[in-house]
Amino acid sequence: MIDLRSDTVTKPTPAMREAMARAEVGDDIYGEDPTVNRLQEVGAALVGKRAALFVPSGTLGNQLSLRAQAEPGREVIVDGQSHIVRYEQGAAAALAGVQLHWVTGTQGIVTAEQVEAAIRPNDPYSIRTALICIENTHNAGGGTVYPLSTIQAIRAVATAHGLPMHLDGARLFNAVAASGVSAAEYAQHFETVTFCLSKGLGAPAGSLIATDDPGLMERLRRFRRMYGGAMRQSGILAAAGLYALEHHRARLREDHINAKRLAARLQQIPAVTIDPTLVETNILFFDVDSKKYSVTSFVAALKQEGVLINAVGRNTCRAVTHLDVSADDIELAADRIARLLNG
Repeated sequence: MIDLRSDTVTKPTPAMREAMARAEVGDDIYGEDPTVNRLQEVGAALVGKRAALFVPSGTLGNQLSLRAQAEPGREVIVDGQSHIVRYEQGAAAALAGVQLHWVTGTQGIVTAEQVEAAIRPNDPYSIRTALICIENTHNAGGGTVYPLSTIQAIRAVATAHGLPMHLDGARLFNAVAASGVSAAEYAQHFETVTFCLSKGLGAPAGSLIATDDPGLMERLRRFRRMYGGAMRQSGILAAAGLYALEHHRARLREDHINAKRLAARLQQIPAVTIDPTLVETNILFFDVDSKKYSVTSFVAALKQEGVLINAVGRNTCRAVTHLDVSADDIELAADRIARLLNG
């Protein structure tokens, strides 16, 4: 089966499993798991921050960052298609007690002018803005990479208004691979940064939150405990994350090449609409216009052909490349899609 539903479906490699089996562990809540401690040190250094905290998921990392930096009853500025809005089950309101102010970006990218316009006035009647969030790469935008100049402009706005910023960097290293901008260059503009180990990097679970602020780190650690995200002998998972950071970052470019290859093949199919120039990293969207299939029936038929993708809209499908999908797999998937839609 060629699984293009998400880069979250990756399986640990044999070498990663070996690293997990050999991991030295301790009780992380006491700060005594040496493998977790090492992962946190390595992760913090990669994004140029003083410290990092290991958490089970990117969603938890985002929500802890919101809870630690935004008081209940305040407002957080986000793109309206961001992961925090679409895929975190309303946790910002339910757990942190904050309201999300949606800004409509272009492929997930918002401008400094849009952010400034969304900041609430300082008057007795308006809800107060607490935090600005950016997602890089942007999942629902199609794996788009935030231009560093745009981030710098938004940071200038945030500084002028005395507001902190959070980076949902679930796929931050995809942005690094695509742009050549280092993770630390991106991260320096944010008070908190999260990145996932369990997507393109290929670990089975886990994310990191990084910050320069010791007081903020203490709040993150306490809220991790409150939210049920503190683990004990989690070095077994941390070992997978360490292996991923050490061995799988450079190969993310292969996923980007494969995504572009798939986009080029799909463009040749009359029933498919796609703009390959919009494929920047490992995520691509395409529309299907077929008299034979609805999108859902097409996805079901393609599954019978041994290819898994997701239907994400009335006519839209999403495919994501990752380390378990080879260039040959891409060619096979494209052949099977073409056979169904051209038949």
